This record gives sequence, C-alpha cells and structure tokens, in this order.
Amino acid sequence: MTFATYRDPWGIPHLRAGSAEELAFAQGHNAAVDRAWQLETERHRAQGTSASFLGAEAVGWDRLARQTRLDDTARRCFERLDRCDAETAAWVRRYVDGVNAGLAEGAGRAPEFAATGLVPGTWQPWTPLAVWLSHHLLFAGFPAKLWRERVARTLGPEAIGLFATDGHRTSGSNGWLVAGDRTATGAAVVAGDPHRFIEDPGIYQQIRLSCPEFDVVGLAVPGVPGTGHFGHTGTVAWAITNAMADYQDLYRERLRRTGTGVEALGPDGWRPAAAHVETIEVAGGDPVTVEVVETERGVVVIGDADGSDDDGDVVSLRCPPRVREDLGFATLPALLRARTVADVDRAFDAWAEPVNVVLAADTEGGLLHRVAGAVPVRHRDNGLRVVPAWEPDHAWRGWHEELPREPVDDVAVMANARGIATPLGVEFAAPHRATRIRQLLDERRAWAAEDMAAVHTDTHLASAEPLLELLDGLDGLTPGAAALRDRLLCWDRHMDADSTDAMAYAAVRSAVVRRLAAHPALAPLAELPECPEVFLPWLALVPRIAYALEGLLTAGPLPAADRAEAVRAAVEETAAAGEPTGTWGEAHRLAPWQALPGAVPEEWPGLSGDHDCVLSTSSVPGFTDRSARASAARYAWDVARRDNSRWIVPFGASGVPGDPHHRDQLPLWQRGELVPVITDWDRLTLERENTTS
Repeated sequence: MTFATYRDPWGIPHLRAGSAEELAFAQGHNAAVDRAWQLETERHRAQGTSASFLGAEAVGWDRLARQTRLDDTARRCFERLDRCDAETAAWVRRYVDGVNAGLAEGAGRAPEFAATGLVPGTWQPWTPLAVWLSHHLLFAGFPAKLWRERVARTLGPEAIGLFATDGHRTSGSNGWLVAGDRTATGAAVVAGDPHRFIEDPGIYQQIRLSCPEFDVVGLAVPGVPGTGHFGHTGTVAWAITNAMADYQDLYRERLRRTGTGVEALGPDGWRPAAAHVETIEVAGGDPVTVEVVETERGVVVIGDADGSDDDGDVVSLRCPPRVREDLGFATLPALLRARTVADVDRAFDAWAEPVNVVLAADTEGGLLHRVAGAVPVRHRDNGLRVVPAWEPDHAWRGWHEELPREPVDDVAVMANARGIATPLGVEFAAPHRATRIRQLLDERRAWAAEDMAAVHTDTHLASAEPLLELLDGLDGLTPGAAALRDRLLCWDRHMDADSTDAMAYAAVRSAVVRRLAAHPALAPLAELPECPEVFLPWLALVPRIAYALEGLLTAGPLPAADRAEAVRAAVEETAAAGEPTGTWGEAHRLAPWQALPGAVPEEWPGLSGDHDCVLSTSSVPGFTDRSARASAARYAWDVARRDNSRWIVPFGASGVPGDPHHRDQLPLWQRGELVPVITDWDRLTLERENTTS
C-alpha cells in the first residue's frame, strides 16, 4: 500500500493513507525524514545514552534517566498495552516501523549526525512511550518537594505556602473555550498555547493525518503517534493544559548493603531492593558508572546505600507509570476517531500521564471541561514534602476514580491557576493569566478564530502591583530614584518589547529579588544542597524568590519595613547605575535549548511578555532577562469550519538546518501572528508517494 505526503505553503505535512495503521506508518516515516536529529536525540535521552555523542554536559540527565528507569518503564507499559489493547499496540508498532524506515533518509539530510558521528539506531516498539516519559518526567515538578522540605526545615512548615507558585521550570499553558453564543459563527472556538521550554527543533509539530476513518489536524510530539494534546477532527476540537496536579511522591529511604545486595526499610521492616550498576559512555570523557536502586516505593534518585542515614540522604521517586505500567496511550487513536465531545470525553477516561485539564467542543454544541490522568490517593503530606518510607501512613491507597469536571457556560478558561484541579495540587500559577483572559474575552460578543491572536499576545502584567505599591509609598528618595519611581508609577504595566518603561521595571524588580535573597531571613536557603545537578534549578534561591515575589512583598517572614527597604534600595541602586533607557526586547531575548548549539552563538529575537502575562515568556528576574520558556505553539480551533482555524510554532515544520521551512514561522511567532490551517487538498502540493513496508 502507499501513502502520500502533501505540503502547504509553510511546509506543514499533510499525510494521506488507506488505513489507520498505514497512516501511523506514514506519520512515523515523516517524523524521521523531517526530524531525524530530534528523534534520535530524544531516543537517546530516554535511554540515558545522550552523553555518548553530546558529551559531559548530558551526563546529569542520562544519570537521571537511568536511575528512574525511563526506558524500562516504557517497555513495561508497552508490554501491558500489548496484552490489554492489541489494536493500539499494533498502531504504535506501525508508527515505529515508519520511523525506522525513514531514519536513514532523515539522517542524510541532517548535518548534526556528521558533526557528532552519531549513527541512527533502531527504534523499539516502546520507544515512543519512552520519549513521552522523558518529556514529562519533570512535568509535575516533583523536585519542588525538595525545596519545600528545605523551606520547612529552615523557616518552618508555615512558610511552605509562600513559595507555592509555578516557576520557570514548571510547564504550563493557557487555554480557553468560547461557546457558540459568543462567536461569529454560532459554533465554539477553542484556543490557547502550551508554555514549555523552547526547543530547537520545537516539541510540537503541525500535522494533518487523513485516512478513510478520520481526518485530523493537530500538534504532534515528534516521536509519538497521533495528536494527543491538541487536535481538530472536523467535527470536534480539543486542547489541554497542565492541571498542576501532584501525583509523584518522594520518599526518604534508609538503605543498607547486605551480603547479597541492598535492602530498604519499609513499613514491614527491611525488604530487598533491586540494585545494579550501569555505565554511561561520554563523548570526549571517561565513562561514568551509576548505581540503579529501586525499593518497594520507587526508584532512588538521590543518594545510594553507602550514604544512607536518618537525615534523608537517600530519596526515592514513586510515579504512576512505573506503578501502573500504563501511560494512557489508548487515548491517542481514540482521539483521532472522535466525532463528538462525548467521544473525546471517553477517550480521556483512559488517559494517565501527565495529568491535564481538557477543553473540547463539537459542531453539535457539546462542550467539555474536565481533568484527565492518574492521581494516587495518599496522605496530604506526600504532596508537600519528602515523606518517610517506613511509615505506613504514606503508602498509596489506590487512585482517584472521579476526577473533577465542570459545566461550561459561555466561556471556560484554564491557565494553571487554582480552579477545577485545586483538590489535586499544591503549587498553582497566580490567577493573573486566567483573570486577564476572561477580561479580554468579555470585551466582545462575536469572537472568531482569527481574533484570538489578540488574546495570545496580551502583555499586561498584573503581578507588578505589590512592587509598585511599595514604590508609591516611598519618600526621601534621591532625585534620580524619585524620577524613576514616578516614571514607573505612570507606566501602563505592559511588558512590550519596545517599551523602555518595561525594561526599567524589570531592572528594579531584579534588584529587589537580589536584595531579598540577601536578607538574613532568607539567606540560609541560598546554599545549594548536595543533590543531582538536574534538581538544582528547583533549589536555587534567586529563582524561587523571583517567582514568589508577589507574595513575599505582601506577607511572609520579612517585616513590612524590610520589604519596603528592599524596594527602596533597589530603586536607588537602579537609578545610580543610570536610569534604564534600553527596551525590554533588547534584554528579553529568546534562549531556546539546542542539543547541539552552533559554533557561533545566535542572536535570537527580542520578545514581548513576561511570566505572568497571557503572553507568558519566562525569564528569571535577578538572574537573567533571557527567556527559555514561552509558547511552544499557539492555536485557535474554529469548530464551525476547520479551515478558519489558525496555528503557529516558534520555528517551522522542518527540523533540518537550511531547509526553507526550518525557521520560516519564527518572525510571525515573535510578532504574535498565526498562519491558516489549510485542509483543501487542491491547495496543497503533493511532495511524494511512498510504498509502505
């Protein structure tokens, strides 16, 4: 049988095949041809073998991948899928067959293979599951429990809530649904944007998948079949955001070596733990050995049996995929076949990892707003801190069977704030993005998909209020500081790239963060503990203060006079350095992650927005103004007529440097524009026809 690849003017692939399984092959083949370097990098990251061609900088991640047994967990999940849902397993296999069939061609197009000496390997049936796990291992932010443990020990348990907000290391999203009585067509519009670390090539691939059973446009994760997060089948559209649920636990373990291996202390006494040693090969360096230990709670991610003591030097991770041997991949083909909201709802009943909030709407007027995923039932403290492995109260006691759902009136908004998923989480985003989106949607009664870019790109920064209030209360400033204060009090609070006032605010904010970090009440948290380097971003004091700044300036361990003094010192410091005259965009530049950066550093574009803006482009105030996290895609699904839908990604459809579609969407993404979704085959260009194997 054959499949055909068409392209639209942006190089976005539209794949056509005679059956769902042949289409899965086509999707895998296309991913390999367009994104071979990205696919192979992700496969190696999931296996913990990326240092073999990326060098010593990749060792920290490879160690974590080995310790958490990502590839083994994926294998177990696939074997269970094969036993329980042979049809979905066969569909995944065909995708993998397509990847393997296309890798040689794709590697020949990608110069990174020659640069590193990497030779494409063979994908296994479970590799897509391993790639998915690798992308989402840190999605729920379990290292934040290490931080909360430190805060509780240093400042007291009551201080934990001061830092309970999403930070630059937490993945998030905006999403909103406007019902038909508020749109120009009378049918709903679903729109939003996922906020993730920006990777080059991007984590989301625009794609169309068409066969006699279904015809879907959506955003795929290269290396994974289907369009699980965002899609439009022609009659129903769906989207997700991070629910901010807590579903991964850290246990303080006591280990001991015996004559035959390792034992761990649990509620029933000392029990055998699985242990073995693996070797990480390192390009340009010596191999690194890592001991992989797994107790009855989970995999050990900090420490080993030689360093175990009552102070918690050994910590294990328990996560649902390892326990349940299930990622919820049965949802993926079911979504492709969905025709109504009820179909989408049933599909997400099987979802597991990660835990998401779902919005959906169909042409019949059906609307959906629910949480989907696997969340364990356990003691409340498990969600807050590292808990003792030997205490029975901290064992998991099954799963939440009925996850929250809410009816949709005329508008539903999801932006990682407290709301529908509140009972399931600990750290949520501040309400500013969700509140602002609702305000903007209330400004008109007849929305269309093409209008949604105005919401995506809103730059109002409501979280600036506490700092500006403290500024307003200052007197006795030097003339330069007083002028800067007055200038900021007149600022419109929009973080626009061409705004000098936004840059001035950012400079004062950074100075305030650094002043608070040096305060005697918080300074004890500055010393980084001994732990794997992968977790250090969650434990660094300056980023934690930066993202909790709004709360720390209104409450917390610092007296009101000290908070005001920190702002006074910051504005004086900024004024003394010369009142900022540059624009926000000159400092707030994109800083994407690249597995293999070029020899000459690139000058990436300046960005509007800020962490708490709807246009959420996150930097780390007090450390850097550069933005590593932003919209990994933007979409606006018109349920009435799919061709009226819009989308954009940060770079382009191709992962091949030098390809015309490698970065052709970047200028539009930077400006907040969207490109049309084209589904008329007559408007597409036939690129190739392939015979499947």
